Amino acid sequence: MLNFITWDFDPVALAWPLQIRWYGLMFAIGFWLGMLIVGRMLKREGAPERWLGVLLIWVAAGTIVGARLGHVFFYEWEYYSQHPIEILYTWHGGLASHGGAIGVITAVLLYSLFTTKRSPLWTFDRLVVAIAMVGGLIRLGNLFNSEIFGHATTLPWGFMFVNSREWHALYEGQACHPTQIYEALCYFALFGLMMWMYWKRNLGERPGLLLGTFLTGTFGARFLIEFLKNPQVAFEQDMVLNMGQLLSIPFVLAGIFFIVRALNRPRLHLEYPDEYSDHKDAKK
Repeated sequence: MLNFITWDFDPVALAWPLQIRWYGLMFAIGFWLGMLIVGRMLKREGAPERWLGVLLIWVAAGTIVGARLGHVFFYEWEYYSQHPIEILYTWHGGLASHGGAIGVITAVLLYSLFTTKRSPLWTFDRLVVAIAMVGGLIRLGNLFNSEIFGHATTLPWGFMFVNSREWHALYEGQACHPTQIYEALCYFALFGLMMWMYWKRNLGERPGLLLGTFLTGTFGARFLIEFLKNPQVAFEQDMVLNMGQLLSIPFVLAGIFFIVRALNRPRLHLEYPDEYSDHKDAKK
């Protein structure tokens, strides 16, 4: 029986005529599947189909800009403050999930203000179901890149990330925790739970409950798994809780708040016409 796994996966999915990396492919597939899921929810509840396209633009922009700025300000401000033009060099890597979360929150608030004219909780409760699935796919992208792995381990599912310079520098000859897989499994499980909550239990009728479940589950898992991860930047070396954990705490507390709030308010009674409202108008 093997006591480790040698991971030498090629991060490049397609080398010619245009290089496509598995990380970017996972990101794109996640957005595509996520929009299909949210679109089906909008149709079920009789919302206009055009809302879906507008939401895609807002969320894509919020995710990319927020994740990039999150990395810049939370992790490497000392460097980027001296090289501000390199903030635009996203192809060099450097995206932070907490910054992406802040970007999406901002995008949904603006989307709700200018497009749906509804409470942002209505959009959040549907969008986070898809985001959990996207988060799992992105972590698989990190696995394909041999990045964001954990400390050395003797567990039989430990990975030797032989394509990683960091692994060779820190753990040559030792297997490490595949924390990318740990997070991906947590996010996929959360996605399954929230799909059940929305489709089988109609818990979209409790505003904020799905959002609270997402925040608590996602960032609670992130907080715990961070104990197994290597520091992403040098200043985290001597921290009791690293930056990822400190940033996760407010999201977990917000999640608990939304869950308690949702369960202590009257449940709504939504209609489910299973037809886009703008399609219905076109038939008249």
